[in-house]
Amino acid sequence: MQRRDFLRTAGAATLGLSAFPLGRARAAQDSKKKILYFTRSAGFEHSVVRRVDGKLSHSEQIMTDVGREQGVEVVCSKDGRVFDGNLDQFDAIAFYTSGDLTRPETKRNNPPMTPQGKQNLLDAVAGGKGFVAFHAATDSFHTPGGRNENQAQPDPYIAMVGGEFITHGPQQVATMRVASQGFPGCKDLGQSFALREEWYALKNFNPDIHVILVQETEGMQGGCYQRPPFPATWARKHGKGRVFHTSLGHREDIWTNELFQQLVIGGFSWVMKEVEADVTPNLKQVTPNAGQLTQ
Repeated sequence: MQRRDFLRTAGAATLGLSAFPLGRARAAQDSKKKILYFTRSAGFEHSVVRRVDGKLSHSEQIMTDVGREQGVEVVCSKDGRVFDGNLDQFDAIAFYTSGDLTRPETKRNNPPMTPQGKQNLLDAVAGGKGFVAFHAATDSFHTPGGRNENQAQPDPYIAMVGGEFITHGPQQVATMRVASQGFPGCKDLGQSFALREEWYALKNFNPDIHVILVQETEGMQGGCYQRPPFPATWARKHGKGRVFHTSLGHREDIWTNELFQQLVIGGFSWVMKEVEADVTPNLKQVTPNAGQLTQ
């Protein structure tokens, strides 16, 4: 199997790059595209979304820089009340979140989503909105039940995203197998690549996902990885909307990595309907034992 070294880090802390295609649509429509990047943490707050002294977090600054370079407006928010407002103004919504986002949380004093706001989000995506889920977004709105079990009826948010976080082991170098080289942003990834990251163990995969990257588990340290390979990055259609998820994004250097940037650009381009891709469900073909949580 061909392996690509994904450990190098890009020097510039922006996602700009020439491949970002949203400018073409802007020229055609004579209107600026708009993305909501929501980073409220009702559970663990990752360093890449943590604001210090009121300044934008690491990932928020990168997302904002991308938009500024490409004429795409990125609105960064930790205020759950935004989902009771006008979601029609956004072409895509991106989540890097954790916990039950409707639960009041006093430590960081970020207003929660209302139950209606959560429903508004689900309705917006089903109605045609693009949705991008980074890393801990699968650690939001957990399905009631055993943490290490698959549930027949996961939370509607989990069903929309396409999978659910269980736990993670120690950060380590592990392999991602590229299962969909034709998906936007994947052309330079090769057949597989190695990367140091905090790897998520996942469950409750929606059977209609199109797997893009597979978490190879052989040789990984940690009991949660002693299982067959499972999806780590995928795309799916949700009603009239499009969803892209990647479990990558824990570490700061991931966000400035050129190949991660290209993957993210491809995901946004697809969910915002600027490019097309074959997202035929392939879960059973690519990761036939993904639902098996132990060896």
